Amino acid sequence: MEKERLVRIFDRQAERYEKNKEPSSLRMWRRNLLSQAEGEVLELAVGAGANFPYYPSGVKVTAADFSEEMLAGARKKASAYNIEAEWICMDIEKMDFAAHSFDTIVSTLSFCCYENPLEMLKKIQHWCKPEGKILLLEHGISSNIMVSGAQRVLNPLLFKIIGCHHTRDFLKLVRDSGLNVQKSESHWLNMFHIIWASPRNQ
Repeated sequence: MEKERLVRIFDRQAERYEKNKEPSSLRMWRRNLLSQAEGEVLELAVGAGANFPYYPSGVKVTAADFSEEMLAGARKKASAYNIEAEWICMDIEKMDFAAHSFDTIVSTLSFCCYENPLEMLKKIQHWCKPEGKILLLEHGISSNIMVSGAQRVLNPLLFKIIGCHHTRDFLKLVRDSGLNVQKSESHWLNMFHIIWASPRNQ
């Protein structure tokens, strides 16, 4: 899918993302994960700012997204929760930062959209300080045969409508990237994964 079309899809969804009331389990996962964030934080694909209620005080967030409409919603959330933030609107896969720029890098439900998710996992390790944290909440293919079969059938349609892949093996991507995983959890028939990690040994 052309990136411009993907941006339009997320622009159209921005208002719904702002108003969306997430399941209590997803809110709990965000809270448990983001309580570990500290210092200079890079959040990839910040969307409408769903993570902002859960950041500890004192963090400074560089919030990136390719959708101006999503960032408009995120700015409102940042103001409501007193989050100090800088904003970047561009294709996440084309961003670049100096090595070891951030204390914490956060991604929640964004790796389903990248053309090359493995390359992004390698990039964020380069951008993260060696002693820093990489906090991930991502989804992908279920370990349940019936559910994964349905995901494979529906994936082309879902990607066309909402711009999101549902068949990626995220845990394999993590292993292939060399990420140092300190702790991980999987939920909902292994479709959702929460990962506390650090950059691979340099």
